[in-house]
Amino acid sequence: MAIALSLNTDTMIFQPPTRQPNSRRHFITTVAAVVGAAQVPRAFAQGSDLLFAVNEGVSYRFNPIEAQERYKPVADELGRVLKHPVRAVAIGSYKELQAGLAERKYALAMVHPAHHAIRAMVHSGYRLAAVAKGFTDYKASFFVMQDSAVKALADLRGKSLVAPDEDSITSVMMRATLRDANLAQEIKQTYVRYQDAVPFSVENGLLAAGVSASKGVLKAWQAKGGRVVASSQAVPIKQLIVSGASPAGTLERVAEFFLALDGSNKTAAPLLEATRLTGFQAFDEAALTAQAGWLGVA
Repeated sequence: MAIALSLNTDTMIFQPPTRQPNSRRHFITTVAAVVGAAQVPRAFAQGSDLLFAVNEGVSYRFNPIEAQERYKPVADELGRVLKHPVRAVAIGSYKELQAGLAERKYALAMVHPAHHAIRAMVHSGYRLAAVAKGFTDYKASFFVMQDSAVKALADLRGKSLVAPDEDSITSVMMRATLRDANLAQEIKQTYVRYQDAVPFSVENGLLAAGVSASKGVLKAWQAKGGRVVASSQAVPIKQLIVSGASPAGTLERVAEFFLALDGSNKTAAPLLEATRLTGFQAFDEAALTAQAGWLGVA
């Protein structure tokens, strides 16, 4: 009797021959092996590069093509450390990033928006390897014109404000802050794509207040006499996460590699420069994932 079996996985299609001694035993053994292989995440499919997702935000002017080229030497060096080819893939869309993390498509990822990294850690088994230095105190700040009657967050009740991209970490923190203050339904929220586009609507009297987490935007605003009336609680951003399904020791090697990138090491300096960051540091994973509820990704 001929037995034909076709099982599709991300890595193989198996079709046992039509004639086989002890065919029933061989059939069962082979099916078990193929099904077991199907459980291996796509990120670690045999013979494939490990995908290193890179996202530098959507409310800043991120060029995926440029970023992918910039991160290539980092991925190449990391591949030598892991003894497996690593390929940097720049992801400009948060929707694509979220889907890829949910599918465990990426072996590791550098994720700007904290809520997407935390969601991946809580729901998709990713682990925290490091966070970027200088971004552990990221806050969404509410700002108004110098002559505005608004002096505190509560004074925005019944008014309108503008914030960057609706799925940006800035806007997620803004909504969490308004929710905590029982103002979520009391203030109309409008969104624009970029952080640096937010002040325009406030300066021109179109909206009562703006929200930004960009130090550059806020510094420029205050230099012109504008005021910051409230800020959200701080959340670290730019998190480096590693798939929990990675081979033993991968998380530790990735963490060690990035923590060693600093300007004092001549070999590491060009790699750090490629990331456009000042370095990486360890951070308490439990403390980070504890913010999942506040950010709405628990």
